[in-house]
Amino acid sequence: MYQMLSLFMKKPLLTLTLFTIILLFAVISLSPSSPFSQIPLNYSIGGESDIWSAKRILDWRPCKWWLQAHLTALPAESNGYIRVDCYGGLNQMRRDLCDGVGVARLLNATLVLPKFEVAAYWNESSGFADVFDVDYFIQQLKGFINVVKELPAEIASKEPVRVDCSKRKGQFDYVESVLPSLLEHRYISITPAMSQRRDRFPLYAKAALCQACYSALRLTAVLEKKSNELLEAIPKPFLSLHLRFEPDMVAYSQCEYSGLSQASMKAIDAARGDRKPFTGETARVWRSRGKCPLTPNETAFILQSLLIPKNTNIYLAAGDGIMELEGLTSVYTNVVTKSSLLSGEDFTNMHGNTKAALDYYVSINSDAYVATYFGNMDKMVAAMRAYKGLYKTLFLNRKDFAEFTSQGLKGKELMAALKKAHRDDFVMGRGSALPDCFCDFKL
Repeated sequence: MYQMLSLFMKKPLLTLTLFTIILLFAVISLSPSSPFSQIPLNYSIGGESDIWSAKRILDWRPCKWWLQAHLTALPAESNGYIRVDCYGGLNQMRRDLCDGVGVARLLNATLVLPKFEVAAYWNESSGFADVFDVDYFIQQLKGFINVVKELPAEIASKEPVRVDCSKRKGQFDYVESVLPSLLEHRYISITPAMSQRRDRFPLYAKAALCQACYSALRLTAVLEKKSNELLEAIPKPFLSLHLRFEPDMVAYSQCEYSGLSQASMKAIDAARGDRKPFTGETARVWRSRGKCPLTPNETAFILQSLLIPKNTNIYLAAGDGIMELEGLTSVYTNVVTKSSLLSGEDFTNMHGNTKAALDYYVSINSDAYVATYFGNMDKMVAAMRAYKGLYKTLFLNRKDFAEFTSQGLKGKELMAALKKAHRDDFVMGRGSALPDCFCDFKL
C-alpha cells in the first residue's frame, strides 16, 4: 500500500489520469441512458422495501400432466367436426376458445378454426386470423387435437348445427348433451358453458385446453411487429396497470360513488339504463364483497401503500374511456398509453380486438403487472406471465380495501393494513395463475 502511495506522489500525471477515469465512470453510471442506471422494479423508501421485494413462498408452474400430455395418442377416428363460436371482447373470446378446444378433445372431435363474433361488441369484423397466427395454432396443437383449415367437400357446403350450451347451469355434461348431436350431424358449433367446471375434464382434454391457451395462440406477424414497436417505446423498467373505471363497467357493477365529476356521473347514468345502483344495506354488503371497481384515485392510494414510487413508469393497459384518470396521473406522473406512444394510419385503423391485443402483449412482457379487477384479461395475463416465469403480478384487493375503509381506517393506518394484506397475497402467489393448468410449487 505504501509503495503504491509513493508511486502516485512521484508521478502526479498518473494520479490525475486515474482520478479522471474514476470521475468519468461515475458520470456515466449516473446518466439516465446508462445501462448501470436501469435498476429493476425493486425500491426502498425510508428503509422499507416495496411489494416486489417480499420473498415468495409459493409460485405456480405449468403442470407436468399438461407438458407431457402429447405422449397420449389421439384416437384413430374422429367423431366429427366442432367449430367454437366466440363472443365478447378479445379475452372473453380467448377463454371461450380455450374451453372449446377442451370440449372438442373430450368429445374426440376435429376442431375447425373458431369463429369470432365481434360485431355486437366492437362494431367491427376482425376474425380469428386477423389476430392470431393460424398455422402456428395448428402446429402447436399437434398431438393434442387435430385442427383443420378446411372441411371435407361433403360437409363444407353446410352450416354447422348450432348446439347451445352457453347458458346451461349446474353440472352440464357435454358427453351426454352434446356428443349425440355431434354423432348425428357430424358438424356442429358450440359456445362453451361458463358454468362447466374444467376440473371434471379428463387430463387429456384439460391438456389440450391448456396447450391452446398458453402455447398455441401467437399474434399475427403484423400485429406482433406493432406490439414490439409499442413495447420498445415504453420507458424501462415499467409497470403495466390494467385499470377498469369505464362508464359501462361502473354501471354494470351497480355501485354508487361520491365525489365524481359531473361529466363522470352523466356518463355513468347514460350507461346504466334499467340497472340502478344498489342502496342501503344491499350496497354496503355488495361493496364489502369486493364487487365495486376501484377508482383511479383509490388505485393510486393503494399503489402508494405498496411503496410503489411515484416516479414509476406506468403503462396504462386500458381503452380511452377511463373516467377520473387525473386521480392517478396527479400522483403517478409517468403514465403512458398506446395512444400516446403510437401514431400513423396503421394504428388509427386498428379495431377493438387488435388494440386489446397490444395491451395483452405489453402486459405479459412488462417488468410488473398490476390489475384493479379480476376479469378475463387479468386471468389470462397472470397465467401467461406465470408460464413465462414472470412473477411480479398482483391483483389489487377490492374486498380488503372496502373492509378496511368501512372500519374507519384512514391515512397511515389504512396504508399499513393495505400493505400487509397485499404482501400476504403476493407472498402466497394468490391470483397469479389459474389452477386449471398450473400447479403450485413451494419455493
